Amino acid sequence: MIPHVRCLAALAALFFCFNVTAQQQKFEPQVGQAGKDVIWVPTPDDVVDRMLTMAQVTPNDFVIDLGSGDGKIAILAARKFGARALGVEYNPDMVQLSQNNAQAAGVAGKASFRNADIFATDFSQASVITMYLLPGLNMKLRPQILSMRPGTRVVSHSFTMEDWEADEISTVDGRRAYFWVVPANVMGSWTLESNGQKTGLTLEQTFQKINGTVALGAVHGGLRDPRLRGASISSAWKAASATRKARKAAGRRLRSNQLLVRAVAERLVAAVLAAAQPHLLRFADGELDRREFGALVRAVAEGLALGAAAGAPPVVPRGKLYGVR
Repeated sequence: MIPHVRCLAALAALFFCFNVTAQQQKFEPQVGQAGKDVIWVPTPDDVVDRMLTMAQVTPNDFVIDLGSGDGKIAILAARKFGARALGVEYNPDMVQLSQNNAQAAGVAGKASFRNADIFATDFSQASVITMYLLPGLNMKLRPQILSMRPGTRVVSHSFTMEDWEADEISTVDGRRAYFWVVPANVMGSWTLESNGQKTGLTLEQTFQKINGTVALGAVHGGLRDPRLRGASISSAWKAASATRKARKAAGRRLRSNQLLVRAVAERLVAAVLAAAQPHLLRFADGELDRREFGALVRAVAEGLALGAAAGAPPVVPRGKLYGVR
């Protein structure tokens, strides 16, 4: 019996040694550890919460965290906000740690992690992008981010996008979070042609900041306080210049129907957005996609006809929108 007892004791000792070795080799991330592009410094929990709140994350969102580290942003997006989330991380040990953390948090089905280079990853399907990188890396990613679907929300911890000014800045315990909405590309000169009459719109754009002028027949005006947020645009219309004769002829009509003039200008801008972007667009009166574009152009033409007819029965002429970008 003694030899058997010695054998069992030896096996137990060997198992104990293996167990101790495994525990000693368990990966523990260190603040400041080197990575491919940046060192690892975790974002504080309250800043993570604020970033996701700024982005107004919902269960309908797909959040992608670029450089996800220990996975806390993707995990909170899934656990608290109910979103589907993906963390992209170059360090395989951090990826494994993130997967373990997601499992422990009970969100392994919603928060996943990919061992990959963020600069070689297609993140175009995200509705929300989060990141804690460096200014140079933000700028390297900026062209790809700006090419994403208009309305995509972007949040960065600590670092900006240089001359692309943030739509919102929030400070938590001395740490800043920057928020942007990816703007549609609407810059250019656009014309709605209907029944031989041309109505023009010219837009100048620097990221989400726009300025523009509208020509309604002989009367030219500017867009008052135009605002571009993703694929949504809003503005009033203000008369700017016209000949004395044209003002006298059109003034009474414009003064008596300012709401119509504003609606025409806004619908023309909406038509420009529809032509410029193949994505689903949201406006105050619902949603618009390319299939509805023809109907929208006819509605704009109807508005123009009503404004020009001065009380005549509504006319719905066929029209076309074309532009020079």
